[in-house]
Amino acid sequence: MRMRRMARTLVVVGAAAAVLAACTSPDGDGGTADPSDEASSTADPTDAVVDHAVATFAVVDEEFRVELVTEELVAHAQQLLDGEDIAAIPLGDVVRDDPGVNSPWSWHLDPATVEFAFATTEVCDGLPSFVEDGTVTSDQYCPWSAEIVSLEQMP
Repeated sequence: MRMRRMARTLVVVGAAAAVLAACTSPDGDGGTADPSDEASSTADPTDAVVDHAVATFAVVDEEFRVELVTEELVAHAQQLLDGEDIAAIPLGDVVRDDPGVNSPWSWHLDPATVEFAFATTEVCDGLPSFVEDGTVTSDQYCPWSAEIVSLEQMP
């Protein structure tokens, strides 16, 4: 009796494995699908991932620009433009005496340190002109009232 029960269990397990194997391939033959078939049928060359862009932020009546160098940051900025309720305060280390993409200001945020936050310390808050004139003395800049106004893809 015990041998018969084990045999039935093996048959059921074997049948389940066969079903699962058949499900792993789009053509149901249990083989390995050719990844190029699916990529060529679903890929849209206009859907290229943007991993380098410049975001422009308005802070009261001033603007500043931030270089975004990861796919995640660019996607986050696009979500902000689309009105999603996500972390919106741009935050990064200030690089003084080099405007980078942030001309006409004489400073920019180090792209390697840029992130978005829900809340930050008050010491890095202020207008872009406060960074320019030294009122914001912190090594970081994080304007609480910043609102993204545009996102431009960079070559």
